[in-house]
Amino acid sequence: MTRHIPHGLARAFLCALLAFGFFASSNLFAQDAAPAEAAPAVEQHHTLIDRFIEGGWVMYPITACSIALVWLTVDLWMRTGIKKLAPQAQVAQTQDLFRAGDYVGAYQFCKGNPSPFSNITRVSLSFVGEGHDATEAALFTELNKVNSAIQTRINYLSVIGVCTPMIGLTGTVTGMMSAFSTLSTSGAGDPSKLSGAIGEVLIATASGLFIAVPAFMFFYFLRNRLQVGMSDLQEIVNSLFRKMPYQHLKDAHVGEEEFFAAVPNWVNGGDESAAVAVAA
Repeated sequence: MTRHIPHGLARAFLCALLAFGFFASSNLFAQDAAPAEAAPAVEQHHTLIDRFIEGGWVMYPITACSIALVWLTVDLWMRTGIKKLAPQAQVAQTQDLFRAGDYVGAYQFCKGNPSPFSNITRVSLSFVGEGHDATEAALFTELNKVNSAIQTRINYLSVIGVCTPMIGLTGTVTGMMSAFSTLSTSGAGDPSKLSGAIGEVLIATASGLFIAVPAFMFFYFLRNRLQVGMSDLQEIVNSLFRKMPYQHLKDAHVGEEEFFAAVPNWVNGGDESAAVAVAA
């Protein structure tokens, strides 16, 4: 005699069995996936000091270049402005002395208050007794001196912009050498050592470029700023000497510079000196 199981009960039992299998497999999958998902949850935060140490020895010269970049930029920003090249108070006082015809007083004032404007004015005043051409030549000579002195400092920014990528490239080469050395000794089984060497390569290169790009930007910006400042300075100084009465200042000695040239000794020495010169 054959016993038949009702279809409704069989279906219920089968559904319960499938549900149990599904939840059991889901629980096992969750247990296996939990460690895999737990690993990325631990995130490592790298500080600036950590990046500096990871970059290797090249970070020290790159840091020195970054300090020099900041110092030169701030210093040259102040030097290339017209307020620093020609302080308004000095310009106004010198103009008043020129209007009064007190050129000796103007010379003394410029000597006691050094600045690019006062230095150019002082040297130019010392040549007014030689005429217009000598005074103008002295004026432009001093302008070129001031421009060359500041331009030399600006050129240091270009030096930093050229050298820092090369320093970073040196760190790149040493980091790659360390990476290949790690591969040759331990292979790819220790990724931490290999990642440290690669990190040194990337940080050194990025640090060099990070300093070089603003160095070149400030170099061109400050060079143009200097040209504008020197043009304004030249216009201010030229306005002082434009109506200079050279005819009344002929052979005048306004400055305190000592002259070392004199009439040849055989001219003032008489016939005896001339005879000695001929005999020699």
